[in-house]
Amino acid sequence: MPLSRPRLPRGFSLVELLVVIAIMAALLGLLLSAVQSARETARRASCGNNLRQVGIALHTHESARRFVPAWRKEFSWAEYPKDPPNPNFSVVFAGRTTLGALGQLLSYVDEGRLASLFDMNRGLADPVNLPPPFPRGQNSPACLSPVPLFVCPGTPTGVPSDYGGVYQVIGYPANTPLILPRTDYGPFRGLHPSLAACAGLPAEFTHNAMLGTTDFVNRRTVRFREISDGLSKTLAFVEQAGRQQRFFRGRPLPATAPGGATVLYAFYGDWNVARHARGLSGATDAEPQQAGCAVVNVLNDDNPYSFHPGGVSAVMGDGAVTFMSESIDATVFAALMSRDGGEVAAAP
Repeated sequence: MPLSRPRLPRGFSLVELLVVIAIMAALLGLLLSAVQSARETARRASCGNNLRQVGIALHTHESARRFVPAWRKEFSWAEYPKDPPNPNFSVVFAGRTTLGALGQLLSYVDEGRLASLFDMNRGLADPVNLPPPFPRGQNSPACLSPVPLFVCPGTPTGVPSDYGGVYQVIGYPANTPLILPRTDYGPFRGLHPSLAACAGLPAEFTHNAMLGTTDFVNRRTVRFREISDGLSKTLAFVEQAGRQQRFFRGRPLPATAPGGATVLYAFYGDWNVARHARGLSGATDAEPQQAGCAVVNVLNDDNPYSFHPGGVSAVMGDGAVTFMSESIDATVFAALMSRDGGEVAAAP
């Protein structure tokens, strides 16, 4: 009787192997999507917590001093210290203007050491507040330390914040970078005419955002009683992420784009981080500032902008953090922006 041959183990067929690979690829895709979603959730939560701390600082400031800072504070000639003299005062550079609202909150966000390096009774461009290599600069280089609380972790790394060209007017060496610590958050001054028109208002600049003012010498503070629309219905600080790099719908704009690749006002101490929000078309990056009625996550020059899908984080006047949808109606946004417009609008 013939002996039977042992049966060899059967391997995978090509079809079976392809099926297994497809299943593994699908599972890996689901895993990566879940990981990305979890990371974005963590970034958004961290960003919201930053703004919550800013909101708490605003209220702590108000409790201590009975007012909050307007977006800009400029000293009069009469009250400005005369010793040492400052030869750099100019209309162009606003030499008597001190740190903006975020800078004035430094002591209230656990940055008292950093705040102590600045003389808040002098302008930001005063030699007393500037470090070398500024001519006659007397401050410590540590005054240019970054504040992690003011930066959203969802913002791409490597975003520039070079003020060298701006400060040349007061003697900073030409062609020398001056990297100032940046922020992704800021208040607003009010509405740009393009957005005011979308909200059914006269096509004029408004100045009645929560920290808005037109007279930053004589009316450079805001009292909570002036927020007649209610603190819970008025925006205080909003994400305006990514500056100095200009971003249009998530993409960095090239140097050839209208307006170029960068803008100023990225430094947290710069009062110009506060802008007039524009109404934008959002149609094409060939004309990024083309007027329309879109508000959020279109262009980060002047508007609410983030790298979170679907909207931006914001803190209301009462300290509550909210997430504002990028589909928000211009009329609703305008109502939330104004502190005394008399509109009825719920938080976004």
